[in-house]
Amino acid sequence: MLSAGDLARIREVLGREPSEVEAACFDNLWSEHCSYRSTRLFLRTLPTKGENVIVGPGDDAAVVRYSEDLAIVVGMESHNHPSYVDPYHGAATGVGGIVRDVISMGGRPIALMDPLYFGPLRKEKNRYLFEHIVIGIGDYGNCIGVPVIRGEVVFDEGYSGNPLVNVVCIGIVHPEKYITGHAKKPGSRLVLVGSSTGRDGLGGASFASRDLSESAVQEDRPSVQIGDPYTEKLIIDATLEMMGTGMILACKDLGAAGLAGASSELCSTYGGLIQADRVHLRETGMRPAEIMLSESQERMVLEVASENVEAIGRIAEKYDLRWSEIGEVIGEPRYIVKYREEVVCDLPIDFLTGDAPVCLWATVPYEAEKAFQHPTGPLKELALKVLSHPEVAAKEWVYEQYDHDVQLRTLTIRRDAAVLRLGEKALALSCGCNPRHIYLSPYAGTANAVIENASNLACHGATPLCLVDCLNFASPVHPEVYWQLEQCTKGLGDMAKKLGIPVVGGNVSLYNESDEFGTQIKPTPSLGMVGKGEILPSFSPFDGNELALVGETDPFFGGSVLDAVTGCGGTAPSIANPDVLPLVCSLVDRGRVRGITDLSQGGLLAALAAISPKASVELSGDLLPMLFSEAYGRFLIAIESEAPLKRLRYSIIGEVKGNLLKVTGSDGELLLTPRELEEAQSSITRMMRYS
Repeated sequence: MLSAGDLARIREVLGREPSEVEAACFDNLWSEHCSYRSTRLFLRTLPTKGENVIVGPGDDAAVVRYSEDLAIVVGMESHNHPSYVDPYHGAATGVGGIVRDVISMGGRPIALMDPLYFGPLRKEKNRYLFEHIVIGIGDYGNCIGVPVIRGEVVFDEGYSGNPLVNVVCIGIVHPEKYITGHAKKPGSRLVLVGSSTGRDGLGGASFASRDLSESAVQEDRPSVQIGDPYTEKLIIDATLEMMGTGMILACKDLGAAGLAGASSELCSTYGGLIQADRVHLRETGMRPAEIMLSESQERMVLEVASENVEAIGRIAEKYDLRWSEIGEVIGEPRYIVKYREEVVCDLPIDFLTGDAPVCLWATVPYEAEKAFQHPTGPLKELALKVLSHPEVAAKEWVYEQYDHDVQLRTLTIRRDAAVLRLGEKALALSCGCNPRHIYLSPYAGTANAVIENASNLACHGATPLCLVDCLNFASPVHPEVYWQLEQCTKGLGDMAKKLGIPVVGGNVSLYNESDEFGTQIKPTPSLGMVGKGEILPSFSPFDGNELALVGETDPFFGGSVLDAVTGCGGTAPSIANPDVLPLVCSLVDRGRVRGITDLSQGGLLAALAAISPKASVELSGDLLPMLFSEAYGRFLIAIESEAPLKRLRYSIIGEVKGNLLKVTGSDGELLLTPRELEEAQSSITRMMRYS
């Protein structure tokens, strides 16, 4: 709902009370979800330009040059609150929305990533949400023929009652044939194509900008959209065919704030007139405000010259899609809506789309680190607890829901990043962050999230092209949360600048807390990173390969998986030195490694289990810090000879051999059999299939 201050400002500018339609437009377009009121000043500090950036933040998706004849179209969105109220449809329509963002720029979608965040799986409600969100994403992506090739799952009590569903979509377009969402000339017509408009999704943008209440499942269900992936597939093909004619001047998908949001933003360069009674409906008796704010899915609004409207309509009909000519771009800077010849909305368009008052909140720093307490119990027991933690365990239960080979570009979806064949090169994709580290140290944790994603790309010999973000936080009204936002954005921007990676787009999702569970999420600035490299032959370690640990191991236990399973506390990781990244990238690119992974959740132990579960390893020092520390900027490499490592800081720690994982240190020994490793790493599958 609009605040008293907002209403006073609106009355002052209009000189009258807003109509029902006008109030609904302001309520949604001035929401945090649409206008970034609490974060706009922070977002302006991010580095958004680069030699390859064609279209940066401010449109439906970004366009980044990849080669002479290809550009990447990339966007990232959240669908958090709807996915709690209705996990299947909430997650599915999150996929549909970000795919249409890419289509609206002229991009053909080729891949999806889904960083997901849940409460602990020991709780039945969280397992239910996990199951139906994953299935919703899989069903929608599979039906539209876009592979889900990368993701992340994080589990923490703070997400109970408020799971996070973030989705990245990547598309391709010719660098000179993209479309923007800004009207080109007055007098052109506005054409609505796609599904009929109903009452589903009403007030979705406003709903996404408030806390989830105890009665959310019942009261807020009308705010959740219902998707139809088969219509989405038709929308993809029809829209791209329309754009191929050269008749489309501008395009927006109908997402947050529905037709009001899409048409006002599209027309903001000049002005717009909408005839709401011309919109094709699937329900009778809809009021103008409902027509304008409905977030029914699978709809696009197009700017078309008047002489081309019928030709565009014929293409829509070819794909069995409904269409309506609903208005025009006007030369006066106003946003006007008529219903049966009555003016129900008449606003200065800049005031509606670009003048939402900025919200500045108090900031209060905090200290959350706890003194380290050495965990009790045998080393082997600790190791198995860490390996069976769902963030470390194998993700087959998730991957098997997705068709990751559709479109025949996928080369690998293994541990660190996914890789697609694109032209003569490889497109590498990574996503995610570590909220526990970020909660303890928001600035350093977010800077390390940039390094972690770039490290994932380096493991495939790829150099970052760009990144997108989804800044998920609790309510900014809390001073400590607004401080998190400030510090995380600064950490993201500073490290992106240092690495030369432009931040080309993203989303902000606030008010992620639950009255029902009494929880608020940890700061979760989830990232999606896109890189480019050579197409490399597949490789894997074999007996006799040496194992090298690159980088320094400091005893950082705070926010680690060991901390999650034992409560040991400790210091969060400091910012890693990113200078190692180009050296590792070059090493991989030259084909000098037999196996590689960067060290992240689960530390060296998880990396050994993933790369060389049959090995003999000797560590210089106590086993606890060497195995479980989650210091960033480190890599485990299997190599035939250590000669190529000379430019790196490294130590040879073992050899691939034997029939089990044997790790010795100054204070003891750890032995893990293949059966023990397999059982630990199958914990998600066992829990989801048999609980």
